[in-house]
Amino acid sequence: MELDYDPLKRFGRHLAELRRAKGISQERLALESGLARSYLSGIERGVRNLSLMNICILAQTLQLPPARLLEFSADPEPESTAPG
Repeated sequence: MELDYDPLKRFGRHLAELRRAKGISQERLALESGLARSYLSGIERGVRNLSLMNICILAQTLQLPPARLLEFSADPEPESTAPG
């Protein structure tokens, strides 16, 4: 079992979850925020380190407070185990 300690990957997963919860595609978020879709993809994959300015832009576009984007656990997530 591998635990994920990388905050960029954790932030990216969190951003993707928030985006999907709003029913917004990466392409639409890119168009509405003015950020490139490839940049957003890199953020969600945890390979891009975004600036505070871009956190604020994404939060505004998603109509969320910027702090909401940073509300992800700093602890590693264990693999989920399904009963079986």
